[in-house]
Amino acid sequence: MLELRPTCEHCNKGLPPESLEARICSYECTFCANCVNDILENVCPNCGGGFVPRPVRPAKNLKNDNFLGKNPASTKIKYRPVDLDAHALFAAAIKSIPAEKR
Repeated sequence: MLELRPTCEHCNKGLPPESLEARICSYECTFCANCVNDILENVCPNCGGGFVPRPVRPAKNLKNDNFLGKNPASTKIKYRPVDLDAHALFAAAIKSIPAEKR
């Protein structure tokens, strides 16, 4: 089950469970859309993969107790700003490759 991390790992912007700005890689590294598009260039600084919009977990119990009340979002913040110079070097070689082919 996704943790639904509460903030962007780079800028620490709040990303509540209902946020449509949250982006995740396949390892659940979590960043805001602005950081993914403008800074990271759709290259995860931790694994090199791409990002997708994070799903929104229902706030209400619509079916079978699959909702935030039963499975709350994480409150653990992973604030670890990206070293922009190091990321630029890392991303330069792979950002032109579509994420699904990296």
